[in-house]
Amino acid sequence: MEFKDHFSERPGSYLRHRPRYPEELYRHLAERAPSRRRAWDCATGNGQAAVGLAAHFERVVATDASLAQLAHRRPHPRVRYHAAAAERAGIAADSCDLVTVAQALHWLERDLFYAEARRVARPGAKIAAWTYGLLSLGPPLDEAIERFFAWTVGPYWPPERRWVDEGYATLPFPFERLPAPTLAIEAEWGLAELLGYLGTWSAVRAYRGRNGRDPVAEVAPELERAWGAPERRRRVRWALHLLVGRLR
Repeated sequence: MEFKDHFSERPGSYLRHRPRYPEELYRHLAERAPSRRRAWDCATGNGQAAVGLAAHFERVVATDASLAQLAHRRPHPRVRYHAAAAERAGIAADSCDLVTVAQALHWLERDLFYAEARRVARPGAKIAAWTYGLLSLGPPLDEAIERFFAWTVGPYWPPERRWVDEGYATLPFPFERLPAPTLAIEAEWGLAELLGYLGTWSAVRAYRGRNGRDPVAEVAPELERAWGAPERRRRVRWALHLLVGRLR
């Protein structure tokens, strides 16, 4: 089984520039769980979701197959990190009230991961996976970013990206589906933060490796012109697509 690592090349950049999930997400998931004793955040990366869950659970186990990502983990007294594949987590059976996967389910060997999630689940446990696609800033920035996304780095996206673009609507999720709220990620960013975020895209990483140059630096002048005053901050929004299911 191959670990598809698209984000360990610059894990510090990923930590600094990826947006934060809304608190309403963690609150909703905690309310769905049969108890708040233990949650497992799979493919945790730097632990953003794990730390968010820790505000609601006594203990969070956070696993990732990437040692580079875990080296930049967010410390929290109720979060225990360890390196493990999603499909072989090393977590005790019948021990978790909630299993979460943030922006990563499309990378996993899903059948094996789903079996592992069922194995660790307590009666009544839930599973939740979420993703977000292209950001929105409003015209004319959206048009420039869409061209960059589709044409400049479009050929370099891994095939799994299609699940994200479809909002996980067609991704196999073999559980009793539960109602999920409509949520969004929002942030106030300057231009430097936008450029830093674009640099975390897996397609940008692939473009750099193939061509030996940085496509973000090449698109930056166009984005600077569309941005306006350099000191201006803008509202950024991503629609969040959430799947919630019953494990047992």
